[in-house]
Amino acid sequence: MLKTLDIENIAVIEKASVDFSGGLNVLTGETGAGKSIVVDSINAIMGERTSRELVRYGADNAYVSAYFDDICDSALNKLKKFDIELEEDNSLLITRKISANGKSLCKVNGKTVTVSMLKEICSYLVNVHGQHDSQALLNPDLQYNYIDMLLEDKSVLSDYKETFKKLISVRRKLKSFAKDEDNKESLLELLNFQIEELEKADIKVGEREELTQKRALIQKSEDIIKSLNLAISVINGDDENIGIEQACADVSRTLFKFDETKDVYDVFNDINDKLELAKDKAEALLLSIDFSPEEIEMIDEKLDLYYKFSNKYGQTEQEMLDYLEKAKEKRNSILFADEELNRLNEEYENLLNITVKLADKLSVDRKKTAKIFEENVKQELAFLDMPKMQFYVDFNKGNLSSTGYDKIEFLISANPGEPPKSLSKVASGGELSRIMLAIKNIISYNDTIGTLIFDEIDTGVSGRASQKIGLKLKSVSKNTQVICVTHSAQIASNADEHFLIQKKFNDNKTFTCVTPLDFEGRKQELARIMGGLEITDTLLQSAEELLNQNLCSD
Repeated sequence: MLKTLDIENIAVIEKASVDFSGGLNVLTGETGAGKSIVVDSINAIMGERTSRELVRYGADNAYVSAYFDDICDSALNKLKKFDIELEEDNSLLITRKISANGKSLCKVNGKTVTVSMLKEICSYLVNVHGQHDSQALLNPDLQYNYIDMLLEDKSVLSDYKETFKKLISVRRKLKSFAKDEDNKESLLELLNFQIEELEKADIKVGEREELTQKRALIQKSEDIIKSLNLAISVINGDDENIGIEQACADVSRTLFKFDETKDVYDVFNDINDKLELAKDKAEALLLSIDFSPEEIEMIDEKLDLYYKFSNKYGQTEQEMLDYLEKAKEKRNSILFADEELNRLNEEYENLLNITVKLADKLSVDRKKTAKIFEENVKQELAFLDMPKMQFYVDFNKGNLSSTGYDKIEFLISANPGEPPKSLSKVASGGELSRIMLAIKNIISYNDTIGTLIFDEIDTGVSGRASQKIGLKLKSVSKNTQVICVTHSAQIASNADEHFLIQKKFNDNKTFTCVTPLDFEGRKQELARIMGGLEITDTLLQSAEELLNQNLCSD
């Protein structure tokens, strides 16, 4: 169950810590005080979608943490599946950080998890009933879920879903065959071209990188050869220009004639020797370089081919080879289409027979479960001050789908003699709240979820009916922890733990506080709920009597 909820910078709550008890926990307060923020915080912990608007104005981040203890085996198994270490006492700490930019970080027992993982884990810990649940209850397309939750043997349902999934997969392949038949020749021609092109290219993994490096090396060698040839040409000269070596020799001969120019002659003579040495080294280096212009041309052609293929068959050599294998498989499937088509048709017929049989068995199981469910709901509704309400689960046969062929719809008859009508068309807000509570109560006895949360279950209900809802919530809380947001004094008076949500103002800022109430505090709050603006002695007396009455019944 949920032991502690810590909230920081969520909406108007700057910082709050709530320690819940194991029974019925009630949250009350003025409209707009922030009661729903507590539920929003729990939803955030459960992996529900959040937005940047949830972060308190002026804060960079919002934080929510929830501490659970005595968690069920289903949740433990899910944690083990995700390799999350468990505490010795099987407790669990879940945290979620929500940034002002909309990003969030989730952790379970210190390990970072995805939002989807968090959602899976918390589906075994907390169940929240809010307005969206009422919409689900009103939607005939979703009402089968409530029956499936109560199935004694859920293996038939899982077997059906698995078989139906295979059936759909085979049907997709058959449809693909039908499409392929229409353009069989053109497709074969294209596949043959692609296979021939890829095989002819003789693709090797890593070759593209290898050729790129080799080309760079050859390109460098080519540049070296050009430089060496230029050096030799400058030294030797050509038909039109005299070389440096000859020019220096001519100058040396002129200088040799004079004793006064001996020092200059020696310099030019030294230059001549060095030019000769440079020429010898350049010619020797040219002979040592093995360079073929045809080779770089071949490399460029292969690299161009890889570039063209990367736009057609995949970015890497491995992707190109994978494309080749798939193209061969596709060609074989077309060439041997008749054999494959017969095999798939046989597989489809076999799976269809199995699926129908499983759907039949699933329908029988659902109808048995629905009969018990009908009676249980009627008993719950009678307790909730709706003794004449008749509740039915109507079955019709539809097409096979991922959930079977049953078309399930909840019907009610509010008064004796009236024919049953669709729940979505005739139920009032108050009736819907009580029907949902009845169903939640029934499901809770067949579920291992440790915490049930009801957000304004008293909508459209007052007086005696509210008292009955309070007693029912109290009854449910003996087996499962219940957290309830309410505007009803009758419901709040049944609480084991009562929290007041208050909005306060300080330095032009708005703050919401969560305060646990003692007996006197509860009396004041119940009087406020019953009386509104002015709390009289009479209201306080009524509130005290209501509290004492429920304390005695405990």
